[in-house]
Amino acid sequence: MLDVLKMIGRTRPLFHEDVSQHNDILNTLVSNARFLVIGAGGSIGQAVTKQIFRRSPLCLHAVDINENGLAELVRDLRCELGYISGEFKTFSLDICSSTYDAFYAQNGQYDYVLNLSALKHVRSERDQFTLMRMLETNVLATEKTLQQAVSSGVKKYFSVSTDKATNPANFMGASKLLMEKVLYGYSTELDISTARFANVAFSNGSLLESFQTRIEKRQVITAPTDILRYFITQEEAGLLCLISCLLGENKDIYFPKSNSEIVLQSFVDVAETVIQSHGFTPYRCDSEGEARSEARKLIASGLWPCYFSQSDTSGEKPEEEFFSGHDTLDLSAFKEVGIIKPSKNVDNKAEIISIIDEIKRLQRSGVWSKSEIENAIAPILPNFTHIEKYNSLDNKM
Repeated sequence: MLDVLKMIGRTRPLFHEDVSQHNDILNTLVSNARFLVIGAGGSIGQAVTKQIFRRSPLCLHAVDINENGLAELVRDLRCELGYISGEFKTFSLDICSSTYDAFYAQNGQYDYVLNLSALKHVRSERDQFTLMRMLETNVLATEKTLQQAVSSGVKKYFSVSTDKATNPANFMGASKLLMEKVLYGYSTELDISTARFANVAFSNGSLLESFQTRIEKRQVITAPTDILRYFITQEEAGLLCLISCLLGENKDIYFPKSNSEIVLQSFVDVAETVIQSHGFTPYRCDSEGEARSEARKLIASGLWPCYFSQSDTSGEKPEEEFFSGHDTLDLSAFKEVGIIKPSKNVDNKAEIISIIDEIKRLQRSGVWSKSEIENAIAPILPNFTHIEKYNSLDNKM
């Protein structure tokens, strides 16, 4: 098994001191509450669900469209933590469906709803259809489940955000910034909070996970040379979500503080570390074609074929950031967690609803373009500048 911390240039895990300091209140809050985790079968959803499960809630329902992810979650919990006296059930449901609505109508007496469901890939904006599904999942489903939470008397609603929501350069980041604004729009009716965090190392579908998969399949490893990212582990993602959900005040956005353990990292550095951990020496090829054609021979000689090149795909910022210069920050509440405090006039629900109605109108029409979607969200994201290079990750190795 990979030493994930070592792979991302770290010496110790984050947030454990903050969790330890507040563990009694976290345990008390969880053990006296009923939880719904949406998107529980994904990497972050599983991590959050485990943190709740280990604190013995009265009820924990886990929902995900991915039944295999839920099956693995159950196996993992049973093998690692066993059982709890409270009710624990999983449901393989699409939260955008009427079947999910029926489920919620019959089971919706929750204290906390955590929405970890998301389309997280920049590649998902490559065409107008997957882009609309991204908005449906990240924005429309958030608004629908917020409505349900309000109507059923939920105490707190949490939905996960991303560092890509800060000064977004792609539709994925813009959809998450819009999601944050949807949360704010409902913040007068129930308490909400969120967390912006970094790339989750070796999470499902991530570039880092692909490094490991390429090695298992004896294939070429590729990475951009000019892209830097922050990385956290899946457990750290789960802890940050738990802290924000249970301890965050209304409209708080939590994020990891920058320190010696969380600094911008190069994908190339991580790729080479992963290769070396498997006993191979990285070998930089000059082209995709060379890397493919020489792969078998190089691997047999103890070298691993790599093709590292500058990014030429749409939506890729050179560096991500957790907050912008106009945000109000609280850096004193936790040792390794910062908080973005809400600015004035962030809860304009009417404006949010008008944007959502326009997205739904486009959806109902059956015909829409990427530019129409961009125009639909522009009134509430006037500073959104999409980095368009007319090239998708699907066109690369």
